[in-house]
Amino acid sequence: VQLQASGGGLVQAGESLRLSCAASGFIFSRATLAWYRQAPGKQRELVARISSDGSTSGTDSVKGRFTISRDNAKNTVYLQMNSLKPEDTAIYYCAALYGANSAGEVEVYGSDYWGKGTLVTVSS
Repeated sequence: VQLQASGGGLVQAGESLRLSCAASGFIFSRATLAWYRQAPGKQRELVARISSDGSTSGTDSVKGRFTISRDNAKNTVYLQMNSLKPEDTAIYYCAALYGANSAGEVEVYGSDYWGKGTLVTVSS
């Protein structure tokens, strides 16, 4: 199983970034995927998640600014981040939370279904 996040960088407040996470090793189209972030000195928090049917949810602090999406043909999940703020500075991680195997059985995924993270720094 591999999840590789990319697209982080240094931007100024108000700018945009798009994070990508390429995945392999599981049935991507059946998985619920998520982006988490961890800011310095803070606990990791859920930013947004997207189910296999495309339904999405996100934490209140990013609603209206961040959009999670997926491309099952490319086994990739995205996080479009607009109107970035200094408080969005964090390491962003993609993860596959749960899905289904080839027999249709639900599987809850563990820590090996997390990517290594990509750093987003927003300057004021």
